[in-house]
Amino acid sequence: MEGDERRARITAEIVARTGITEAMIERLVHAFYDKVRADAVLGPVFDARIQDWGPHLKQMCAFWSSVALMTGRYHGTPMVKHAPLPVDAAHFDRWLELFEQTARETCPPEAEAHFVERARRIAASLELGIANANGVMLGIGERFRRSEAVQ
Repeated sequence: MEGDERRARITAEIVARTGITEAMIERLVHAFYDKVRADAVLGPVFDARIQDWGPHLKQMCAFWSSVALMTGRYHGTPMVKHAPLPVDAAHFDRWLELFEQTARETCPPEAEAHFVERARRIAASLELGIANANGVMLGIGERFRRSEAVQ
C-alpha cells in the first residue's frame, strides 16, 4: 500500500502545482489527435494503422495520465508500437509542433509547460529508439533522417 500512497501524493502535488485534471488530459488528447488526423505529414502515418480511433484515444488518455500525473493508468510498450513506423526527425518535429500548439490552446501555462516538457522527452526517446531499430546510433544532438539510414 505504501507505493499506492506515494503515487497518490505525487499525483496530488502535480495537480496542485499544474492544475492538470483527467478532463484536461482528455481535452488535450482529443484536440491534438484531431490536428494529427488532418495533418499532411502525420495524418497518413496514423491513417495507415488506426481504423478505430475510440480505443486509441482512450489509450492515449491513459498514457498521458500516467506521464503527466504519474497515475499508472497506462500499461503498454510505446517503443514496440513505434519502432516499425516509417517516421524520422521531421515527423517528430511536426508532432511536437502540433502538440505544443494544442497544449497552448487548451491548457493554462503551468499545465502547458508540464505537458510540453514531457512531450519533448518522449519525442526524443522515441526518435532515438526508432533510429536504433533502423541500425543508426545517434550521437548527442544528432537527429534521425531516414534518407541517411542504412536500408
